[in-house]
Amino acid sequence: MRKFILSLAFLLAASVLSAADAKSIYDFTMKSIDGQPVSLKSYKGKVVLLVNLASKCGFTPQYAGLEKLYEKYKDRGFVIVGVPANNFAQQEPGTNEEIKTFCSRKYNVSFPMMSKVSVLGEDKTPLYSYLTDKNTDPKFGGDIKWNFTKFLFDRNGNPVARFEPAVTPDSAEVQSAVESALGK
Repeated sequence: MRKFILSLAFLLAASVLSAADAKSIYDFTMKSIDGQPVSLKSYKGKVVLLVNLASKCGFTPQYAGLEKLYEKYKDRGFVIVGVPANNFAQQEPGTNEEIKTFCSRKYNVSFPMMSKVSVLGEDKTPLYSYLTDKNTDPKFGGDIKWNFTKFLFDRNGNPVARFEPAVTPDSAEVQSAVESALGK
């Protein structure tokens, strides 16, 4: 019962903040894949790549590239935040535990993973409402089109790039943007 009440309190607190109220990604708290609250403020001072993920997608092999990118730059203040979502062709049907097991066994994922959320539609999580709102982010806003859309933020939480799903983590475009953000 206590766990239920804490979960309910977390959901209510998370839903209070709207995209219009937020000033940066640091204003949001999500649940880790293990169900613990994670304030994105804990990534302040790091370059953050936020990615919506799915286990049964044609882009799923990008997990390997994401892990490689994370390993390459994590010691320089870079973090990837994986956000599983089941919005596109039900390509992430698993529970959080199943997703965690899949990522660990198949791709040795060590970057932080959040609980599965919605990134599109009426039940869109507040963070993704903020990320996709053209008013809060005219340059990189707009609906998520598919799994593996990537948002890059500088060390101050400012958006610096958006990469659509076909742009792979090992592409020169992503590597260059990460290097540039790390250098600032």
